[in-house]
Amino acid sequence: MKLTKAVITAASPDHRSLPIQTLVDRDGVSRSVLEILLREIHSTGIEDVCLVIHPGDEAAFRRAIADTPVRLTFIAQEERLGYGHALSLAADFIKGEPFFHAVGDHLFISSDAKRSCAQQLIELATLEDCSMSAVQSTRETEIQHYGTIAGSLERSSSGEAIYAIKDVIEKPTPTEAEQKLIVPGLRAGRYLTYFGMHVLSPLVMEILKESVRDAASSGGKVQLSPVLAELARRERYTALKVQGSRQDLSQKYGLFHAQLALALVGSESTAVMQDILEIVARSRQ
Repeated sequence: MKLTKAVITAASPDHRSLPIQTLVDRDGVSRSVLEILLREIHSTGIEDVCLVIHPGDEAAFRRAIADTPVRLTFIAQEERLGYGHALSLAADFIKGEPFFHAVGDHLFISSDAKRSCAQQLIELATLEDCSMSAVQSTRETEIQHYGTIAGSLERSSSGEAIYAIKDVIEKPTPTEAEQKLIVPGLRAGRYLTYFGMHVLSPLVMEILKESVRDAASSGGKVQLSPVLAELARRERYTALKVQGSRQDLSQKYGLFHAQLALALVGSESTAVMQDILEIVARSRQ
């Protein structure tokens, strides 16, 4: 499996402004969220990226990523038919190849000093030659925000722990997760939820095409989690707990948490920590 293309979805009417917000990255440089993500993708060797956006947003996105090192293709999602539908619009861009996919309203903070989260995922997916999603252990009180997997623990050919995905449920309740999504090896009350980045085979686009056709006849929306559950039934599909954390910008204080996470792994982390302690101390006087 060789990856040369990536797709970022950023068309949600509720979250469309998040990718163009400005943060200070770990090098102390002010960049848009999207530019930070594009630089991470470029670090993997991928140079062609498709952005699926809300109609009319292209000019704002181009202004936010004026310093990007990748080649960009923009596609507007003219109809609000769901996340899966947005991803399906990139089928002609993908042209039957495996691809990397990330959501545009997340930032990914690696705890591996040498590799970004995207590099960790892509390197192992390439080695295993199969679709692979990044996942994170999540408390049951937070799983209602994410797609959550069921699977079994196994070892990759390089000896790393991965999970063979058996099922995926979008935003499950704790009761539903306890009944259907237990993963061996996790502490009680914790589940494996999607991290926001995936390496996907061309079969995903075929399943999406089927799902879009079905939704058109029923008037429903196309979500990605049911498509990935179907992928797991048709071919080998695995998950990797990457060394790092996702920062979901759409959550309350999401941008604040993302900026704090970047600052604490950045070149000025000591000064930032001192400032935080001073602010906390003053607030308690």
